Amino acid sequence: MNIPSNAMSQSTFASQTAQVEAPVGFSATRRFYWSVRRELWEYRLLFIAPLAIAALFLFAFLISSVHLPGKMRALSALDSIKQQDAIRQPYNFAELALMATFLVVAAFYCLDALHGERRDRSILFWKSLPVSDLITVLAKASIPVVVLPLFTFAITVVTQFIMLLWSTAVLTGSGFGVAMLWGHVPLFQMSLGLFEHLVAFHGFWYAPFYCWLLLVSAWARRTPFLWAILPPLAVGIVERMTFGTTYFGAKLLYRFAGAPENIASASARQPMDRSMDMLEHFSFGHLLLSPGLWIGFAIAAAFLAAAIRLRRYRDPI
Repeated sequence: MNIPSNAMSQSTFASQTAQVEAPVGFSATRRFYWSVRRELWEYRLLFIAPLAIAALFLFAFLISSVHLPGKMRALSALDSIKQQDAIRQPYNFAELALMATFLVVAAFYCLDALHGERRDRSILFWKSLPVSDLITVLAKASIPVVVLPLFTFAITVVTQFIMLLWSTAVLTGSGFGVAMLWGHVPLFQMSLGLFEHLVAFHGFWYAPFYCWLLLVSAWARRTPFLWAILPPLAVGIVERMTFGTTYFGAKLLYRFAGAPENIASASARQPMDRSMDMLEHFSFGHLLLSPGLWIGFAIAAAFLAAAIRLRRYRDPI
C-alpha cells in the first residue's frame, strides 16, 4: 500500500529538484553578467551622480558661453600655447570633475556593496540563488574596476562634444571663426588619452584600493568607512614611532597619487594643466609593463579572496 505513495513522493521530489537545478545549468559567464546587472539595478546612484554633475556643468557652461566671443577675440592676441591652455580649460575641468565624482562614487559603492546586504538582511535571499560567493564578489569588484571607468569615459566624451558643438554654434552666430577653437580642442586625441587614463589608471591601478574597501565592507559590522581608514593609519603611525620611517605611507601615496614612472615624470607646468599633462603623457602599454600594476593585482586578489570567504561565513547584521 505504501508503494504508490513512495512513488508519488519520489516523483514530486524529482520535479522539485529539476526546478531547482534548472537555473544551475546557466554558465558562469551568464551568472556573472546577471550579477553585474543586479548591481547596476540596485545602485542607481552609480549613474545618477555622474549624469547630475555633467548636467550641472553643461548648464554652467551654457550660461558662461555668452562671453565666449569676447574671450576668443582677446585670446587671438596671445601666443598659441596660451590660447590652447585657455580654450581647453573648461574641457579639462569637465574631465577632472567627472573623475572626482567617479572616485567618490566608487569608494562609497565598495564600502556598501557587501555591508549593505548584511545590514538589510537581503543576503539571505541572494544566497538562496544559484550564484556562488565568488561570482557575486567578482561582479561587485568589476563595477569600480571596469564598469564605472567606461561609463565615466562615455559621459565625459559626450559632455565635451556638446560643449564643443555649443561653442561652435555661439561663435558662428557671432560671426567669429571657429578654426582656432577646433584647432586647440582635438577631441579625438583627448578621448584616447582619457580612455587610457580612466580604464588603466583609475580602474586597474586603483584595484587594490577598491578590493580593500570591499574586504572591509564584508567584515565590518558598523561604520565601514572608519574601519577602512583606521588600520592603514595605525600601521603608518606604528611604523613611524617604532622604526622612524614612513615606508608604508610612501607606498600608499605612490599608489594613490598614480605614480607609474611615465606619469610621475610629468613636468611642473601650470597648476590646472598638470593633471592634463598626466592624461596626455599616459601610456597604457608602459603601465602594463610596470611591476607595480601586477603587484597591485596580486594584493587585490588576496583582498578579494578574503572578502569571498567572509561573505560565505559572515552572518547578517
